[in-house]
Amino acid sequence: MRSASYAFVAFLLAFHAAAQTEPPKTAGAADAFEAIVPVLRHPRCMNCHSAGDFPRQGNDSHPHTMQVRRGPDGQGTNSVKCSTCHQDHNLEGVHMPPGSPDWRLPPPETAMIWEGLTDSQLCRLLKDPRQNGHRTIQQIVEHMSTPLVLWGWNPGEGRTPIPMKLVEFQARVREWAAKGAACPTGTSPAENRERD
Repeated sequence: MRSASYAFVAFLLAFHAAAQTEPPKTAGAADAFEAIVPVLRHPRCMNCHSAGDFPRQGNDSHPHTMQVRRGPDGQGTNSVKCSTCHQDHNLEGVHMPPGSPDWRLPPPETAMIWEGLTDSQLCRLLKDPRQNGHRTIQQIVEHMSTPLVLWGWNPGEGRTPIPMKLVEFQARVREWAAKGAACPTGTSPAENRERD
């Protein structure tokens, strides 16, 4: 009887040790998210996700020269609508209006402003359905392949495209989601090395 008890205790200890060495489902998710942060902070993304009620433009992210405002649906106000100049494609020529289907800012109720956020805050914003347009994690992954997002890799003459290869970006987005969509922790780059 005593040997059976010892065997059972040994089994439990071995099981516990094995459980401790298995990586959690979220292992690597925060690293995958941090890999996409340079894309999210690139001017091609930040010009529509910056503070204020207006888009920005250029690599220096200056306020839009046409004095465009977000408007109730993110497509501008009155006669200054995004579609007045921005078509469903880039217009030919240096610094001509860029374009993509559904060219607009996020609507005011889910403005998705991430300028000034830490990596952790940005990650949590993307995951929050109350702020991200009621999207699930899978829908966020799908959004990262919409024509408007893909435009960042083909922004038209005179604009710097996103430097990370598109296939690498999409793979990292899928990896982040598949591994549990964990976010980096901390409020500064040094603290972001810790993981939740």
